[in-house]
Amino acid sequence: MIKAVLFDLDGTLVNSLDDLADSTNFALASLGFPTHETEKYKYFVGDGIPKLIKRALPEGKRTEETQSQCLELFMSRYREHYFDKTDAYDGIKELLLGLKSEGFKIAVISNKAQEMAQKVVSKVFGDIFDSVAGKREGYKSKPDPALMLEIIRELGVTPEDCLLIGDSGMDMAAAVNAKVTGIGVLWGFRGKHELIRNGAKFIASKPSQISDIIKEI
Repeated sequence: MIKAVLFDLDGTLVNSLDDLADSTNFALASLGFPTHETEKYKYFVGDGIPKLIKRALPEGKRTEETQSQCLELFMSRYREHYFDKTDAYDGIKELLLGLKSEGFKIAVISNKAQEMAQKVVSKVFGDIFDSVAGKREGYKSKPDPALMLEIIRELGVTPEDCLLIGDSGMDMAAAVNAKVTGIGVLWGFRGKHELIRNGAKFIASKPSQISDIIKEI
């Protein structure tokens, strides 16, 4: 029986691509590097901010020093502009309220830095979540399952009791690694084939379908 529903953040709960792209392009331009179209960032994001910075930098310029400088510039801007264009996808708030009213525990499991994950979730959703887990010291990023398993333990449930909702193959691989049922969503940054290839058990094209899938399970 499903007792808890875990959500990825960027590309699943919120569309944050424009703000992530704008802050990265600001950092790149500040260092004299070429910037990228927003659409390209769909394939740069998902594995945490340091990986985003590394992917956005020109291949021959990915030194430790340059990545550090770019990351610092990114964070200084993103802390002030993380909510310029970011908002929940249509139907997400209704889904979350419905899940809470039915007694499900809900949590966020993100590769975004803990500081920024907490800020975004609080700004968009208030305190509706039972737990918000961003990238934490001592834990590897998804698809490593360790942080997810820790949150599951804190929620007082088992992996078999949980769903993980996400928009990327990395999310689905994390679900497989944690022995959690993965639901891939099509409104985010990646596509159906990537989700299925990495272990998605179900696919949802709109948030309301997640409630239907839970009933089916």
